[in-house]
Amino acid sequence: KRSNGSDDVMKVTLISVGTLSQKAYADAFSEYAKRFSAHGILECAEIREKKIDASPSEAQIAAALDFEGDAILSKIPPRAFVFAMAIEGKSMTSEAFASLLDRKMTEGVPEFCFVIGSSFGLSDKVKRRADALLSMSPMTFPHQLARVMLAEQLYRASQILSGGKYHK
Repeated sequence: KRSNGSDDVMKVTLISVGTLSQKAYADAFSEYAKRFSAHGILECAEIREKKIDASPSEAQIAAALDFEGDAILSKIPPRAFVFAMAIEGKSMTSEAFASLLDRKMTEGVPEFCFVIGSSFGLSDKVKRRADALLSMSPMTFPHQLARVMLAEQLYRASQILSGGKYHK
């Protein structure tokens, strides 16, 4: 048992701005979420993206990020360790990611929360609330694909931690 009272069950909340509207992404996300469910609990909260002009001003972008940020902050579980997905965040190998999750659970972290922003990113207040900024890559990905990639990495981490064959 870990110090948070759980066995090796990882509880994760994924908060993302926007919906999984493309079937291929939704199907892929569902597949990895289903695989992860053997090792943890994955809950999702979708935040409505603030609609703005096609060529928005900096003020419109800031207002949209502020609006989305308030909605995101209201969904973060109070005791969760929060990862904000941000291009300026730290990137790590799958093994290092799994090790970090394991270490945090051993330290008593009761759950994790991952936040994926809109195409304009995340508000500074969400980044300040985060315990860590995490980057998947210096490359830019569609936000729907980022959600699939994160679900895959959570499943991969669970396999690494349980000694499963998927990661090999």
